Amino acid sequence: MHHRLAPSSARGLLYVALAGIAWGTGGPTGALLLQDSGLNSTAISFWRLLSGAIWLAAACRLLRRGRIARQFAAAPLRYLLSGLGLAVCQLGYFAAIPRVGVAVATVISLGVGPLFIALGARERITGTLLLAVLGLALLISGGGGTGGASIAGIAFSLLSGAGYALTTLLSRDQQDPITSALLGFTAGALILLPLAMTTGITPAPDSWPLLAYFGLVPTALAYALFYTGLRAIRASTAAVIALIEPLLAALIGVLAFHEHLTALSLTGAAVLLAAVLLQARRE
Repeated sequence: MHHRLAPSSARGLLYVALAGIAWGTGGPTGALLLQDSGLNSTAISFWRLLSGAIWLAAACRLLRRGRIARQFAAAPLRYLLSGLGLAVCQLGYFAAIPRVGVAVATVISLGVGPLFIALGARERITGTLLLAVLGLALLISGGGGTGGASIAGIAFSLLSGAGYALTTLLSRDQQDPITSALLGFTAGALILLPLAMTTGITPAPDSWPLLAYFGLVPTALAYALFYTGLRAIRASTAAVIALIEPLLAALIGVLAFHEHLTALSLTGAAVLLAAVLLQARRE
């Protein structure tokens, strides 16, 4: 396999920050697809990963990244587990929402992700990491929709965070992040396919452009940037920097959907942004 030089720490931080920005457009895109595509969340997750795999396959061909089958054969369990993590992350989050609400599901799944990653990587859980989780909780919970107390909903949220942590930990130190993401997406899509087929899997014709965007920007581009950044910075740092995602999602909600942030949400945004900047300076 041809080895590629790892990016510098500064460039790695930039890649992860850009990944967080790209991920930030995923929530609004998913909401629009749930509203207009005629698909449920499982089918949308399937199309997201499949579309992402198609975009990355095109990128690999354009960049002349060969030997994809050989890379999979060298570590098949790694890519199957990475795909399982991606699938579980999606399924757990969407299963938690009707049980505990969007706010609680988001806080738990995104909040425990960096904690699980730090534990899995045997890195210290720092005050900055905890500050980021606090800021996330204030940002999301300030919207007022806290949902109900459901053990199943909390468990699904934790499962979603564990899936995110699993695919992040397995994607560290990959010599070819683009091919690694392609293999993970393909495995994840195949895992989701039987579940998606239990309901309608064919999207409305006018939703294809939005599905293509969903697969390109917040999926293929975001994960390729994130996995590339993981080669240069610690996994726990990457997970904190990627929390730019809910900041951008909140901004899009204000600008595009005319949502209003409470004082608590604004405080949470400021705390989260401060934690992201502090973590970047410490790397």
